[in-house]
Amino acid sequence: MTQQNQQAGYETATLGGGCFWCTEAVFLAVQGVVSVESGYAGGKALNPSYEQVCGGDTGHAEVVKVVFDPSVIGYREVLEIFFATHDPTQLNRQGADTGTQYRSVVFTDSDEQRKIALDVIEELQREDIYGGRIVTEVSALDGNYYPAEAYHQNFFAQHPEQGYCAAVVGPKVAKFRKKFAHRLKA
Repeated sequence: MTQQNQQAGYETATLGGGCFWCTEAVFLAVQGVVSVESGYAGGKALNPSYEQVCGGDTGHAEVVKVVFDPSVIGYREVLEIFFATHDPTQLNRQGADTGTQYRSVVFTDSDEQRKIALDVIEELQREDIYGGRIVTEVSALDGNYYPAEAYHQNFFAQHPEQGYCAAVVGPKVAKFRKKFAHRLKA
């Protein structure tokens, strides 16, 4: 988290739920979210490119870095939105997107975030919401985050008619808007 975000009292959640265009589009609409940036985390290569990550050899996941105001929305609710907007039972895939770069993952900044993430997963598993075992990885971020290329940022808003956006991102955002109407930005 940047010093500016710390001074403002903001927190950061780094989340991978498949293609980052979907996850970014959802969180850009959430009340209390200050910014969302698509990027890569969890791999070995330094400053990887999209092409390298898509190759599946770097170990990175497509993620979003969500900066939020905890006085408006808490980390637990950020995670509840995250889990409700992707399928955490699919190992290394989301729909037709396959590979470790599309894994379900929560990268944590602190022991407190780790505990909350594990608690949320345990609760969801106990409630059997998804009808299967949740395979979401929970790992420390450890500074291993790289922003994606500029053309990936705010992709859905800029290209809503693009094939993948119209077929995959749009319906996911619509489902989110219906389920979390009380959390939408004005």
